[in-house]
Amino acid sequence: METDNKIRQRDLEELALSDIFDRLSGETIMVTGAAGLIGSEIVLGILCANRLRNLDIKVVASVRNKEKAQSVFKSVLSNPNFEIFVQDITEPVNYPGTIDYIIHCAANTSSLDFVEKPVETILTTVSGIRNILDFARKNLVKSTVYISSLEVYGNLKSDNFIKEEDYGVLDILNPRSSYPQSKRLAETLCASYFREYNTDVKIARLAQTFGAGILEDDRRVFAEFAKCALKGEDIVLHTKGETVRNYCYLSDAVSAILTILIKGNAPEAYNVANKTTGISIRDMAELLGGMYNINVEYAPDGKEHGYNPTVKICLDTEKTETLGWSANVGLKEMFQRTIDGLKGSF
Repeated sequence: METDNKIRQRDLEELALSDIFDRLSGETIMVTGAAGLIGSEIVLGILCANRLRNLDIKVVASVRNKEKAQSVFKSVLSNPNFEIFVQDITEPVNYPGTIDYIIHCAANTSSLDFVEKPVETILTTVSGIRNILDFARKNLVKSTVYISSLEVYGNLKSDNFIKEEDYGVLDILNPRSSYPQSKRLAETLCASYFREYNTDVKIARLAQTFGAGILEDDRRVFAEFAKCALKGEDIVLHTKGETVRNYCYLSDAVSAILTILIKGNAPEAYNVANKTTGISIRDMAELLGGMYNINVEYAPDGKEHGYNPTVKICLDTEKTETLGWSANVGLKEMFQRTIDGLKGSF
């Protein structure tokens, strides 16, 4: 077994059936931020595909914290196709071996840190992608995918699906903009490395993504809602819950990332979401309340929790779908799998 979580194991086995893994047979892939939610799903998905399909893909899990990585990957530490590589992404990458592909997931994802540690947020994002692109350029890496965010679209409030060329404004003097502004700069750096050095790099702009692998200490809104549902606790909203987004299930997002890695065009950006899942925070809370018979309370407190300004952004995924990808898991099933995957964590 690749993981002790039965729900996540089912997700990984479904993911491993994707034909995209055949294109990676015998290759070596570095995944940065590998101990995080998305990074770990990529690593475990590749190793699951190896086990089920004998593909001999090697995974280098680049992490900052070795102890955390050993805990996350405890079931695969002896796998000969798996390697932990300890690296602070803000420093030049010094991996001594050959890397064929890179998936750069390492980033600060704590909304509160965007407000309280905006300098670190910016420098981690920009230094990280520069170091990855320098390594990719010097070591002739075949292709890199940079994991970006729907927040690059700024403060849009649109009733239309947002395509890759649509952008709204950002308040550049608001420290909360440290995250989306640095993501924008990182994307420009990707395009610039392609233009100046012909470094093959693509960009995956992810909607908020969750699944059975979320950790107990995850403080993002979907994780807090899922934990409330699991424990039978009321959901308390600190805002009016007017922000509207669409979402993506974890294994669907990983499938998209791998598809973009192999089939995408450099240095283009691709949206990753399930178009059917657009919903406001408030309505999502009410949905969970109805599914799990818990109450929803509204208690805006005016405090800074690091939340993004109110937006209405639902990503259009037509461009990514032209590569042969599609999202399969809807919103209710996303939460059901996520909550079932959390059972036993408390």
